[in-house]
Amino acid sequence: MAHTDRITRRVLRREIAGTIGLLTDEHDFRAMRRYRSFTFDDHAAYLHQVEALLRERAAQGTHTTVALFDPEEYADFCSAAGLDPDASASRTRFTAELAAGGPTLPYEGQPLADLLPALVAEAVRQATWEYASSLLARLGSCATCGEDLGRAAFTRASRLLRRVLETAPPGDRHLVCSVTGSPETLLSVLHADEDIDGTPHIDEAEALEFTGVLALGLATHSPGGLVMRISPPSGPNRIHGWRLRGYGLEPLTAGEVFDAYCTDAESGDLISPESNVDYCAPPDLGDDHLPPGHHH
Repeated sequence: MAHTDRITRRVLRREIAGTIGLLTDEHDFRAMRRYRSFTFDDHAAYLHQVEALLRERAAQGTHTTVALFDPEEYADFCSAAGLDPDASASRTRFTAELAAGGPTLPYEGQPLADLLPALVAEAVRQATWEYASSLLARLGSCATCGEDLGRAAFTRASRLLRRVLETAPPGDRHLVCSVTGSPETLLSVLHADEDIDGTPHIDEAEALEFTGVLALGLATHSPGGLVMRISPPSGPNRIHGWRLRGYGLEPLTAGEVFDAYCTDAESGDLISPESNVDYCAPPDLGDDHLPPGHHH
């Protein structure tokens, strides 16, 4: 009976998914060393041991999610929950909270050197979306028609993004949207790789964040722009650009796109253009024009 129980527990372990809270940089690692129960003393060795554990679990067929462990958020969590931060059980509870709603990525056998920047990028993406969505929610309703301004801007941004992708020449697309505001500039990136049938394949979370940033720029009439690089199956890359203007996108001329890419933003000095790249005016977005009447 005892032997059967051990086998059963071993089988059950393979059915349990786990989450590891990862300290990605030296600064965060040093912050955790103030706790006696955190017994690691070298960040490089810590990362090496984490990677070995991830590989071991993967070899056993166990799924593991990696979460970004932030010491400041951890301290706040412990304070709010009345937990002792200098206890491994508290770190476990915080990691469980991260698994439910924090920035996480599944471990799929990739080197930790590839996983770390991807995890940080996921955390930035999530923070950008939360920040943009909170600002959109604060805009309230239109004084003239009563429509929710944030929701209307998001709908408008979704339509614009769809038109940008639909009218783009064939190839993989890399889009960047920047919105200058107070207290900081928001930047969002969207990858749209082309499937065999020509349909752009996009990550829904990336698209949500990108649309939110674009919507915020439209709703607040903030300075900003959208740039798209297209990498076709053959031939040079093409770069197109728009500036945020009013409640829409105004196309940049080929010369303006060239100037934007070939001028140092800080010094104003000219930068050599990339080889095998064409700086082009963007395709016509067609029916993007707003009808006459009331607009936010």
